[in-house]
Amino acid sequence: MIDIRKVIQKHRGLLSGLGMVLLIALIFWTVNSPSIVGVAASQRKLPIYSTQREDKVVAISFDAAWGNEDTQTLIDILAKYNVKTTFFVVGDWVDKYPESVKALADAGHEVMNHSSSHAHFSKLSSEEIVSDITACNEKIARITGMTPTLFRCPYGEYDDHVIEAITGMGMTPIQWSVDSLDWKGISADEIQRRVLRSVEPGSIVLFHNAAENTPEALPGILESLIADGYTVVPISQILLTGETIIDHTGKQCPA
Repeated sequence: MIDIRKVIQKHRGLLSGLGMVLLIALIFWTVNSPSIVGVAASQRKLPIYSTQREDKVVAISFDAAWGNEDTQTLIDILAKYNVKTTFFVVGDWVDKYPESVKALADAGHEVMNHSSSHAHFSKLSSEEIVSDITACNEKIARITGMTPTLFRCPYGEYDDHVIEAITGMGMTPIQWSVDSLDWKGISADEIQRRVLRSVEPGSIVLFHNAAENTPEALPGILESLIADGYTVVPISQILLTGETIIDHTGKQCPA
């Protein structure tokens, strides 16, 4: 009869080595398990990229950081189609073009915060982020009479501490789910194709106020969306109310 105790004592070193290998394998599996990775990913702090909507509603937004050549043209185009949108403006841009900020607000568009100087927020401390956003909020409020409630990160860059700083101010961080890439100087036709092939209920579309071909592309996009039964609204009107969650894609959903 085999004495198990003697076998264990004789091969203790080998068994210890195998145990270590098994332990390492277990740790590796745990760290890389899809279910574990999924849980970690779901805990990442995200801005809102889009919303879960059954009705055909879409939000259009413009970032204003540098030029101002086409802002009034965009206001006129949007007025022609009776469409209100959201403009995310940089504080430095507000300083240069206060009359355009007022014109946007007077036309019924949302004027929201895109930072004070378009810095890389992931390189700033939480205190610096709050100070930057507050400075821009105050500039906008002095002209429009309204303090922004929405914020879009410069360059679309963020990490957990950036999102926590924004939400800690009671503001909602907003990204986008449809990128027109108008800033690249692509043609009006390509801008239209990019937007219309990607848009769906709850989408948030990104344009820029000084992109070369956006004024030419915008009427066709609006006409197509309206003909397809979409209602175009400012971002605040596409956001869900009540208890919500943000899924791993950045979509705001009912809780």
